[in-house]
Amino acid sequence: MEQEELKGLTVNKSVDARATACPGPLLAAKKAIGDLGSGETMELLSADAATKRDVPKWAQKKGHEYLGTLEDSGYFRIFMKKG
Repeated sequence: MEQEELKGLTVNKSVDARATACPGPLLAAKKAIGDLGSGETMELLSADAATKRDVPKWAQKKGHEYLGTLEDSGYFRIFMKKG
């Protein structure tokens, strides 16, 4: 998705994992996506740069759709859709 589309996206769940380091954000994403139905979207907030690399790989491996990442001041907003 384009950056502007991500900024306007309404998510079904937002998970704030900014206080944790790798693999904390990935574990938080794994746990939280279980609460979503197929096709619902989630936003993961993380201050760990490795999350930008790890979450898209994990999402693809598990059949979820990685929608994109926005960089904010000091953290990342990673968007995905449950498969």
